[in-house]
Amino acid sequence: MTARKKAYARAGVDVDLGNRLKRQIQSFVKKTHPAAAGQVLGKIGGFGGLFRANFPGMRDPVLVASIDGVGTKLKIAFAMNKHDTVGADLVNHCVNDIAVLGARPLFFLDYIGCEKLEPKVFRQLLRGLSGACRSAGCALLGGETAQMPGIYRKGEYDLAGCIVGVVDRARIIDGGNIKPGDAILGLASNGLHTNGYSLARKILFERMRLKIGSRLPGSNVTVSEELLRVHKNYQLRLAKVPSGIIKGLAHITGGGLIDNLPRILPKNCDAVIDTKSWRVPPIFQILQRNGDVDPTEMYQVFNMGIGMVAIVSEGDVQRTMSILKAKQIGRTELGRGKTKLVF
Repeated sequence: MTARKKAYARAGVDVDLGNRLKRQIQSFVKKTHPAAAGQVLGKIGGFGGLFRANFPGMRDPVLVASIDGVGTKLKIAFAMNKHDTVGADLVNHCVNDIAVLGARPLFFLDYIGCEKLEPKVFRQLLRGLSGACRSAGCALLGGETAQMPGIYRKGEYDLAGCIVGVVDRARIIDGGNIKPGDAILGLASNGLHTNGYSLARKILFERMRLKIGSRLPGSNVTVSEELLRVHKNYQLRLAKVPSGIIKGLAHITGGGLIDNLPRILPKNCDAVIDTKSWRVPPIFQILQRNGDVDPTEMYQVFNMGIGMVAIVSEGDVQRTMSILKAKQIGRTELGRGKTKLVF
């Protein structure tokens, strides 16, 4: 005789399945803890994660926190039934957001809200999250998984994460020392990263009538392969630059170069960007041409091939470019705290 399904499970929330899956994630989570040896305390699955605040070598440690999601890039993951890459995207995006202040990541917390908990999807997400945390030297400290039928569409979920890092107060990078005549360096992106997907999907699937498995025009990659490229983690490379060299950093996410650079500029400085100083990846050219998007708007919606910007003194350009594998894409000049594009 088949056991009768519990009332809550019949209503769409299988608590027992959730508990089984949570027990299985311990191996994923524990792999992220060696980087924080002796700092992660307590057991996995408690009401809160415990992290011992011990920062040897720092005179005045300051905690840096950020929270973010992956946006409509999730729609591509749903269509391809591939979920590990968006887990990595989430971690790397958050790592970069605190790296611009000079912080290294300490621990990460995730949130997965879904219509129904699918074991295969859940394990892929955790594999992506834990793998990216491990690469970043960041402990996956805990998370929340919520089954909410009626809130999410069938087969879909939302994904968000919170990161906490630390930086010595004397080494915080805040853009305060930027002055006219400084050099602006650009670090290459790996495609769209996690921004502009609503417009990209509209152009590729509605205007161009491409399918998820179609080849991109003039390319050997499919639409899905291009759109699921993993958001780069820049923190490990940035950490190799000697302290005091980098005056300002901007993570080029939603808002592009136009809106993100002013977040670190003094009120008397403009960032002048030479858009011809790097090769814009083909995906952005395809989107602009087929979407009939104004060139300036492209630099506000998409990263256009530049995922991180560093500002340094003219005398530090060559060695910083060498360490970061970056290109000079512009310079600062007297102005009003804006981004100016030169086409």
